[in-house]
Amino acid sequence: MTTKLTLTVEKAVIDRAKVYARNTGRSLSELVERYLETITQEEGDRALSPKLMSLVGAVKLPDDFDETTALREALERKHFLK
Repeated sequence: MTTKLTLTVEKAVIDRAKVYARNTGRSLSELVERYLETITQEEGDRALSPKLMSLVGAVKLPDDFDETTALREALERKHFLK
């Protein structure tokens, strides 16, 4: 069952949200409903989305991969520290 909800939101926010909804093929109501659903889920009830699940295991890393070292090196390259 759906129920009508009246919200007071800054006009600029509504305008940007409408553009986003249009560009993603969704309604503003759907965006709000999904957001409210997400923030009100119990911590244990949060399941990975199908889109995220499709990415799990997509990248194969070497057994000796060190995430901390890789991140540090990437940041050094990005910020020209090396």
